[in-house]
Amino acid sequence: MPATRRPAASPEPCEVPPAANDAPALDDERLAAMARALGHPTRLRILRLLIERNACITGDLVALLPLAQSTVSEHLRILREAGLIRGEISGPRTSYCVDRSALEAVVRALGTLVEAPGSAPSI
Repeated sequence: MPATRRPAASPEPCEVPPAANDAPALDDERLAAMARALGHPTRLRILRLLIERNACITGDLVALLPLAQSTVSEHLRILREAGLIRGEISGPRTSYCVDRSALEAVVRALGTLVEAPGSAPSI
């Protein structure tokens, strides 16, 4: 019977400043980059896991997902480059957490598409 991977003890939560409602609006290129990063089911699952746990190290995510470590690392890289998560290096491990202000900026930016004059009615 194969060994089961178990998540390690939870890391300390990342220090991310609380979301500010007065954060600058996203330009279309930045919003598109963030939307591309959100466009994969595994990356959405990773975001949900990070939100549930407030922070998580790569090894924990690998233990929770049916993917190779290199695949998880690639998804984390894409989310980090899009600005949706932050990573803090602690020795040989990296602790990741969601940048809630960035995620809220995406929600606000998408909301402007629905609220824009001449836009389709709300569903």
